[in-house]
Amino acid sequence: MSDGDVTAPTLVQPDRAFLGSLLSGGGEDLKRCFQCAACSVVCELSRADSPFPRKEMLWAQWGLKDRLLADVDVWLCHDCADCSARCPRGARPGDVLAAIRRESILHYAFPRFLGRWVNQPRFLPLLLLLPALVLGLAILARDPVERALGISAALDDRIVLPTWNQLPQSLLITLFGLVALLDVVAITVGVARFWRDMGATDRRAGRPAGGLAPRRLLPSLVSALGAIFRHDDFGRCTAERSRQVAHMAVFLGFCALVVVDLWVLSARFNPLILDGVVYPFGFWSPWKILANLGGLAVLGGGLLMVRDRLKSSRPGTYFDWAFLGILLSVVLTGFASEALHYARMDVVRQVAYFCHLVSAFVLLVFLPHSKFAHMIYRTVAMVYAERSGRHLAEGIHGRA
Repeated sequence: MSDGDVTAPTLVQPDRAFLGSLLSGGGEDLKRCFQCAACSVVCELSRADSPFPRKEMLWAQWGLKDRLLADVDVWLCHDCADCSARCPRGARPGDVLAAIRRESILHYAFPRFLGRWVNQPRFLPLLLLLPALVLGLAILARDPVERALGISAALDDRIVLPTWNQLPQSLLITLFGLVALLDVVAITVGVARFWRDMGATDRRAGRPAGGLAPRRLLPSLVSALGAIFRHDDFGRCTAERSRQVAHMAVFLGFCALVVVDLWVLSARFNPLILDGVVYPFGFWSPWKILANLGGLAVLGGGLLMVRDRLKSSRPGTYFDWAFLGILLSVVLTGFASEALHYARMDVVRQVAYFCHLVSAFVLLVFLPHSKFAHMIYRTVAMVYAERSGRHLAEGIHGRA
């Protein structure tokens, strides 16, 4: 045998701590897998050149942390449960991949300790207390700071943003603007490391640096965003079709709420607003209607998710429920604040509004470290898959 016929040995270094985290984080049936590949055959999203989740199940059994955390295919899975429903051994590959995605978010979280805090129940009181303290201190410090800086406390007669006068527009913009800036920093660091590691993983697997048929970044982004907005991949599910409706409702509703928030918060410098904006909006304002429809979509989709999880034999992990809980809290406290505003119940309305701000603060500040980060990492993985040419690979079921 010539030297060229000898395959170089590969050193396998299992990470037992990582394997333990997968087993305790929703992938407890992992060891039932005996590599029959039924999961890859039934998966409508699996690609012929790099089928999943069979290889991920093998890597997970071996505790190959580095391969799994930077594996783009882990994020191309939409957890439709087709593979879990048809697994002859009950290994539930979908749950295992969900556990891997959780570990990936924790691994790329910046700063990393926040990822641990957000995903451990014992830290929940602290995570709720911190934004409440920040908002409380902002209220207490508002008057002294305004006097020291010579800022008038009078509100603009056209822009009446606060549902509570102690939390005016300028204060909310400052607080939530700082939080958004911190989010951008944390997401940028995490995504940059994730993208780098995906490329390194492909190179180790022998794939060409540019992919099968490399595309430019912008067309890849447009294509991926189009698939996300249409929820194409969810539409291929057969075991749990209701997931498509629930996820689309939450996604589109959240987009509507973001648009309204950006419109209001940019009122002072938005060139499209010529006559100013009065807030709170009147009930029949187009913006109020859009916000209410968006809130109802998020509420309806969130409740569908809760129903599906309660009906399932596996109701989910704390990672799932913490996200659902805070998302529903934001919407419910928002509707409560609005209803109490119309009812002129000022004291109770202020309490509801404060709870709404705390919920929104928690959702936003811990976005890069909770399940909410799925929308970031899945989008990045889908863009990477488009750019590297995976979209051209013929699927197991003969699709392009």
